[in-house]
Amino acid sequence: MREWLVTGGAGFIGANFVRHLLEANDTDRVVVLDALTYAGHLESLAGCEASGRFEFLKGDVCEPGVVSSALRQHRPAFVIHMAAESHVDRSIHGPAPFLRTNVDGTFRVLEAMNEVRPGRLVVVSTDEVYGSLGATGRFSETSPIQPSSPYAASKASADLLALAYHHTYDLDVVVTRCSNNYGPYQMPEKLIPLMILQALSDQALPVYGDGNNVRDWIHVSDHCEGIVRCAERGNAGRVYHLGGDSERTNLDVVHRILRKLGKPESLVRFVKDRLGHDRRYAMDFERAHTELGFSPRVKFEEGLDATVDWYVSHRSWCAAVQSESHRAHLVRNYDGLHKGAP
Repeated sequence: MREWLVTGGAGFIGANFVRHLLEANDTDRVVVLDALTYAGHLESLAGCEASGRFEFLKGDVCEPGVVSSALRQHRPAFVIHMAAESHVDRSIHGPAPFLRTNVDGTFRVLEAMNEVRPGRLVVVSTDEVYGSLGATGRFSETSPIQPSSPYAASKASADLLALAYHHTYDLDVVVTRCSNNYGPYQMPEKLIPLMILQALSDQALPVYGDGNNVRDWIHVSDHCEGIVRCAERGNAGRVYHLGGDSERTNLDVVHRILRKLGKPESLVRFVKDRLGHDRRYAMDFERAHTELGFSPRVKFEEGLDATVDWYVSHRSWCAAVQSESHRAHLVRNYDGLHKGAP
């Protein structure tokens, strides 16, 4: 029986990853380490304990001894480091938590891994470390690191630390960088769930700038499969892109959601653009395809429709995770546009 330790496993990607592992076979065991901040919720892991192969540990990766204690107790074959502050907008309003969790937290994970040496570490990162693309081309693993936001800079720092620990200490580390994720259990302040919930309650849908910023979208299930492949087959010290090959403008995504829900496009409201807003992202994932056999399987339109259906049928989950912090963030970020959760 292999054991996986997932930091940040009660967050959006983390919860989907835990479920992916438990469903993939009936032997692997999964341990989640999560501080349960505004972005991590046990509701997202409901039912996992029924497998008999799941354990939850409450703990902050930034606190001394927390990670090393978990590593000594469980000796995992794979450590998937997802614990992070991940919302660009929040990083603009308050960068300090991003530096603490994303940089210092990753440092403490690396120190613990180097001390205990239980197995492989996969550091889960983002395409945002590269900054903005022009109208053509894609990011490759050798593209310059040029982060635009405090969030992106904190993730770039974490990536470089991880790769330095491989080079200096021969630590078994792989770094993954993904494009924009979507799917179930995503926090309602992110673009797709926010637009779904605003539309369901017939409230205005806030769209930054002209709405023509382009993102490459990957369904979270494809991302989870890519992480497993990187953990099991990736080469130590390598960076792997996990892209969705699904570039869409933000406005296209919003219009698709409105059509799916039968709501009018008049609900769209353009708001002041995000500070330092990157214009376009796109990922070249040929390395992951060639070396690991990775390819995204979920077509964007099908995945988005299924995601809308999930939020429609999981309104109780949405209500449970929408904290006062979440509501205050929306009021501040969209100039009072948000008037409460549906």
